[in-house]
Amino acid sequence: MHFINLSGVSIGDPQFLGFLIAQLHQHQIPPERIGFEITETAAIANLEQAMYFIHELKQLGCYFALDDFGSGMSSFGYLKNLPVDYLKIDGNFVKDIASDPATRAIIESINHIGHVMGLRTIAESVETPELRQILNRIGVDYVQGYAIGHPAPITENF
Repeated sequence: MHFINLSGVSIGDPQFLGFLIAQLHQHQIPPERIGFEITETAAIANLEQAMYFIHELKQLGCYFALDDFGSGMSSFGYLKNLPVDYLKIDGNFVKDIASDPATRAIIESINHIGHVMGLRTIAESVETPELRQILNRIGVDYVQGYAIGHPAPITENF
């Protein structure tokens, strides 16, 4: 699966939604291979539009991740209203998990709530094997960062 970041402006633009759907059809891209990321902040700022945008693309088979989760700290109340599939835990928390017990507790809470809601969790900014091991012990589903691999052109993996 490949994830594509979307801006708050994009999710609020009905023409962009139509364009995106047309591109998926025109290029015969299997929707189940595509995930879209929207930031927590953008989703909350445009809640109605975000819900509609997500709903329309999920009907085609696409997936959604709520990016930078935890950065807004109003997350849990809004999370129930957003039909996302993944929670991407903000990298600012992840980088301090080995040295800060409070940060670890926050990540454990986000991971637990995500799983209770049937969501998969992804930790961002995993730069060392130590961080990867800690997150594995916590039960985070996926990790993203240089400890796993460096970004590569989509043509190498698609």
